[in-house]
Amino acid sequence: MNELTLFFEKLEEPNKSVFLFLKDYILNYHPEIDLFYKWKLPYLYYQKKPLCYLWKDKKTKEPYLGFAKGFLMEHPALVTGNRNTIKILPIPVDKDVDVQLLSEVLELALDVYR
Repeated sequence: MNELTLFFEKLEEPNKSVFLFLKDYILNYHPEIDLFYKWKLPYLYYQKKPLCYLWKDKKTKEPYLGFAKGFLMEHPALVTGNRNTIKILPIPVDKDVDVQLLSEVLELALDVYR
């Protein structure tokens, strides 16, 4: 089993389901998005450039998407926190993933590279 598969296998519910959904949704969102295991986490690349990664908050343990070029993106759902370049999109585990919101933010992220 490779490190990427192992990463997802080790997750506990409900995070595991959310992470797997996000991974599949983003990979199917655009044919030029690829998944790699970088810095010990799942990292999605667009045209061989860093797009976003899947991770969880240290305190709440809830999943989020961290956008590599977040500083170039403006959306009310994105959170900067104490980061300089990355903005995150928190994904609550207690409700269904808002795919419309996810699509909007993914389009913004892809627009950075277009």
